[in-house]
Amino acid sequence: MRPFELTAPATVADALGSSGTFLAGGTTLVDLMKLDVLTPRHVLDINGLPLRGIDTGDGLRIGALERMADIAAHPGVYPVISRALLLSASQQLRNMASIGGNLMQRTRCTYFRDVTTPCNRRDPGSGCPAITGANRMHAVLGTSEACVATHASDVAVALVALDARIRLAGPGGERVVALADFYRTPGDTPQHEHDLRPGELITEVVVPRLDWAAHSAYVKVRDRQSYEFALCSAAVAVDVRDGLVADARVAAGGVATVPWRLTAVEAALRGKPATEESFTAAAALAIEGAKPLAENAFKLTLLPRTIVRALLEVTEGSR
Repeated sequence: MRPFELTAPATVADALGSSGTFLAGGTTLVDLMKLDVLTPRHVLDINGLPLRGIDTGDGLRIGALERMADIAAHPGVYPVISRALLLSASQQLRNMASIGGNLMQRTRCTYFRDVTTPCNRRDPGSGCPAITGANRMHAVLGTSEACVATHASDVAVALVALDARIRLAGPGGERVVALADFYRTPGDTPQHEHDLRPGELITEVVVPRLDWAAHSAYVKVRDRQSYEFALCSAAVAVDVRDGLVADARVAAGGVATVPWRLTAVEAALRGKPATEESFTAAAALAIEGAKPLAENAFKLTLLPRTIVRALLEVTEGSR
């Protein structure tokens, strides 16, 4: 790890007025600094800022510095969010990691994290060895010739499914952005992973009220049962009335370069019987436009099955 200056701003205004890299839980930043992937000269410890609190009065509002473990345990948090958090990392990391930091975490692509190899996200124009190299964990959706790395966050998938927004504070004032629009697919500029402007800070996560999101689930398929990133995941919420799907929200993780909202699957579910046959037909649309690589074509089968499993779990009592 290279030398750096550490300061702790007392107010949000102080933080925005300083140039540097924000540090909350540090569960991603410190790792990447140790690997020399990130080498900030100035680190701003923002843990003293008033960016905490969970409000479930009308929808859900979460301060950006709330810890993942505390959010998961809160009784007013939708099941899909709580489950996504509980399936993330280890208990120790969930006790440290903030929700804002989780949404900003970098890809776990081994080429990105190895500074001895090329990587267009780390060094634009150097190449993407994952395209022809070890790519079992990589994306099949939202990829480009410049990058095929998957997005790492579990809870981002759940939040995108529920139309969450994030509040940002910056030198130019505050703005609110839909989380689905915040993330960028790589295209020709994979180094630009999101819409965070220079000096901006995530201050709050806002989830609109959705009463039937009480019927929701997050299913994560991974190589081992603890502390492992997703090969494939599905976040679903379903409103079933008289045996028919009145509405649905579906998003996928572990298979795309960003948290992947599946609007075609949602549309195919609406008005259909809440049966495994209907779920299977709708889930088949999830892989439209997919571009598998040499080692990850299995995700084309795994993704629809994961979605069906999540839908069956949510609707078990209404079928």
